[in-house]
Parts: sequence; C-alpha cells; structure tokens
Amino acid sequence: MEVVQLQRSFLEYTSSLFQEGFLDAQFSQLQQLQDESNPQFVMEVVTLFFEDTERLLNDLTTALDQSNVDFKKVDAHVHQLKGSSSSIGAQRVTNVCIPFRNTCEEQNIQGCLRCLQLVKQEYFLVKNKLEALFRLEQQIVAAGGVIPMVE
Repeated sequence: MEVVQLQRSFLEYTSSLFQEGFLDAQFSQLQQLQDESNPQFVMEVVTLFFEDTERLLNDLTTALDQSNVDFKKVDAHVHQLKGSSSSIGAQRVTNVCIPFRNTCEEQNIQGCLRCLQLVKQEYFLVKNKLEALFRLEQQIVAAGGVIPMVE
C-alpha cells in the first residue's frame, strides 16, 4: 500500500476511535507531545498503560476472589485504573470505572464482578484498537512516510 493510502487509513481509523468513544481529547494531547526527538512517545506511554492495567486487572481479580473481600483495596485499584485510563484518553475504560467504584462503595460483590468483566472487555477492545493503530504507524514509517497529525 502506498504512503498516501496508509496515511489516509491512519486518519480514518483514528477518527473512528474518537467517534466510537474509545479515545478522547487526552489521547490527542499525548499525540501532540510526540515529535522527531521522541517518535515512539505515544506507543511507549500506552505500552506502560497496558502493563499497568494488566497488573491491576490481575490484582482486582485476586481481590474479588477472596472469601472476605477488602472493598477499600478493590476501590483503590479501580481508582488507579480510572486515573491511568483517563491519562491516556481511554474514555470507555474510564467510563466503566465510575459505576465500578460506586459498586465498591455499596460493597456489592456480584456488582463488582460484573463491573470487572465490563472493564476487562473495554480494556481489551481499546488495547486491540490501539495496537492496530500502532501497526498502521509502523507501516507508514516503513514506507518512508510521516505520521499525519489528527485534527
């Protein structure tokens, strides 16, 4: 595929991620921080988010699997996940953390388990979408092109 087509695909795909609510303006801000001196900035930040989120999801699963659930600990993990997802612009992950925190306050174990499944679902969706976006970026660069800025 030629560079212009790849760039067009990149812009259309990125636009769809915003339209479908996967990403918000915070992701655009991250993109604006990327430049020639740090061309992998967004991918590096998002990769750290992936690593952190997978650790948090494992911690949440373990915490909710206890016979005596520590809801304050669960809430602390969800609060951290909400903050990190918000900081990279993963809007749908952030949005499902809100009812999760409310469910923790109510100490509703079944509600927390349902929320955990929703968080996992939204996380893996956005992870797959961002990985596809990064593959497109790599194809553009490999073809000698420049990553276009999204308006």
